[in-house]
Amino acid sequence: MKKQIVVIGLGRFGSSVCKELHSLGHEIMAIDTDPEKVDALREYASFTVLADATDENQLKSLGVRNFEHAIVAIGDNLQASVLCTLMLKELGLPKVWVKARDLQHEKILHKVGADRVIQPEKEMGIRVAHHVDSDKIVDYIDLSHDYSIIELVASGKMANRTLVDLNIRKEFNCIVLAIKKEEEVNIAPAIDDIVEQGNVLIIMGHKDDLKRLEDKAL
Repeated sequence: MKKQIVVIGLGRFGSSVCKELHSLGHEIMAIDTDPEKVDALREYASFTVLADATDENQLKSLGVRNFEHAIVAIGDNLQASVLCTLMLKELGLPKVWVKARDLQHEKILHKVGADRVIQPEKEMGIRVAHHVDSDKIVDYIDLSHDYSIIELVASGKMANRTLVDLNIRKEFNCIVLAIKKEEEVNIAPAIDDIVEQGNVLIIMGHKDDLKRLEDKAL
């Protein structure tokens, strides 16, 4: 469904989010205090606005309260980020996601009502580290402190065996969410579906169990 989203702060992170949301067909209002950044996003947003998002009167005049989702990408200015987040929640926005620069910033944002806090550098750093740690990992998503989703390439050891033969759930307490074969994705595969060498398995589980699976089954 088409959503109305306001993106505040059009640096590298904010502009990237804005462009991707636009490509997905959503209605975007892009706001920044830098005229060059605003001009650069004109073709990727329904509305581009030169404004100070820490000014409550400006936010009200722009009709921001009518949007269902806000993304605050003012990562470098802690005070502006926190103030903007607080005002957006006071204006009644249902979802406010905010970029944070560090853990202290994240804690403050949660206290003022941010619905989700993102640390792009930290999250990407974790993903890169897992790629370096193992050439079997295609992708890695942190769900929480303990649980993750990983994409693993099926080795010859797993080839031509069904999921029930591999017994991943019982042996490793992990769940196979999907099997990818080139562009084809088998969502919620059946226990008798066959895994071929080179298939990508999308698996969810505890980090310790996923590591054990990677070491022993592949």
